[in-house]
Amino acid sequence: MDNELGALTTIFTEFYYWVTVVLMFLIHVGFCLYEVGVSREKNKLNTLMKNSMLIPTITIGFFFVGWWLYFAFQNGPGITGGLKSAAWSEPWNELMGPHMGGKPADEQLTSEDTALWSRLNGVFWAAFLLFSWTAGSILSGAVIERIRSGAFWALAMLVGCVTWVIGAAWGWSDSGWMVQKLGYHDAYASGVIHALAGGAALAILILLGPRIGRFRADGTPRVFPAHNTWLIVIGMFLIYTGFWGFYAACNVPILDLEPDDGRSFFSATTIYLTPTTLSAITFNFLMALTGGLLIGYMVSKGDPFWTFQGGLGGIITASAGNDLYHPVQALLLAVVGVWFAYKWHYWVERKFKIDDAVGAVAIHGYCGTIGVIAAGFLLWGYPSSPNEGYAPITPQGQLAGAVIMFFVLGFLPCLILTWILKKLGVLRIPLEVEAAGLDHDILASEAADRNELAEAERKFVQSHLAT
Repeated sequence: MDNELGALTTIFTEFYYWVTVVLMFLIHVGFCLYEVGVSREKNKLNTLMKNSMLIPTITIGFFFVGWWLYFAFQNGPGITGGLKSAAWSEPWNELMGPHMGGKPADEQLTSEDTALWSRLNGVFWAAFLLFSWTAGSILSGAVIERIRSGAFWALAMLVGCVTWVIGAAWGWSDSGWMVQKLGYHDAYASGVIHALAGGAALAILILLGPRIGRFRADGTPRVFPAHNTWLIVIGMFLIYTGFWGFYAACNVPILDLEPDDGRSFFSATTIYLTPTTLSAITFNFLMALTGGLLIGYMVSKGDPFWTFQGGLGGIITASAGNDLYHPVQALLLAVVGVWFAYKWHYWVERKFKIDDAVGAVAIHGYCGTIGVIAAGFLLWGYPSSPNEGYAPITPQGQLAGAVIMFFVLGFLPCLILTWILKKLGVLRIPLEVEAAGLDHDILASEAADRNELAEAERKFVQSHLAT
């Protein structure tokens, strides 16, 4: 009976993650629609392809590098220990492909490894891969209409396959050094993905510069109207849906939390193996969405763009502690986070002439950072882990974690790589191409084809009438 129960648990867990990955794919569909909707007509195809080709670019990098980094770097390395060994995450390992369990060929693996990871490795890998795509897509919207695609893909690879993965190893694993030493808590990735990617986007924007005509001679910003508001709205709803799946993917679906004391206590757990329930996170996800939508509508005076952005920002702000918050806390925190992010966005835009086309730095970076810091006060004293000796959740631990995510892993690496790309002359598209539109050649070719077809039809009709 125990063997049957264990088998059912493994199969259920495999299917659970597979379903969450499918739901999370909608995040990327939503980002594509949303960014195309924000782009001007002359740039929409470039925007679509730039973000779509994130999928193969990051997938290859994550298969060969990212998955191994997540397990290997949990100690820093050099902070709480050296590089960790996890043979199943190495790209050449037998468990990084079809495997039915049984005795391993690799001497680094045990039969327990193959029994577990033969079923779960691919779906765990895919869940983290979708997180990587999300990190890259956050950059994509901020820099539309003026960055070279190759430069963008290089930056997306850095964030999607390296820096966010290291952040996850440090602060979003059951034994990461930030959890051990700082008591870092970020259950649904306010900091690990959103603050980090928002900091990265800010670094790129500083060196990339604004789009042509974005600021008037007196420094005041012009608004570039979105070419299709409906695509933005539909895209945002798909992102909400995929984000809901993301919440489920951040949990281990069923685990016996007390296997050694003579009784069983089964629960869903966070990435830190602390107990939560799908009921709790459903309450808090929807209340955070509600708070974000309400304040987004009010602070922007009914602007559809910022209303729906506010919904996303509300979820992000509350995500760090949504495994433990009361629903009213999630609602109020979302309101506070989106209000501050909206105000800071426009202050930074006017003060420093930062052209963030979709408000990515505000909604992801500022909201994520606020969410991480707020969790330190709202969850002060809660255990960060079921493991003895780990630091509890504290304001100072969360503040340190926010700085590490936004600046150390987000801002600084992308600032360095962006500076190199700019020095090499491969960061920004030529000004004449930007002025004409990144889709100019495609649109010109389509126009020529339409004219040629119209002329052929005209000649056919004249010939037919003459006959």
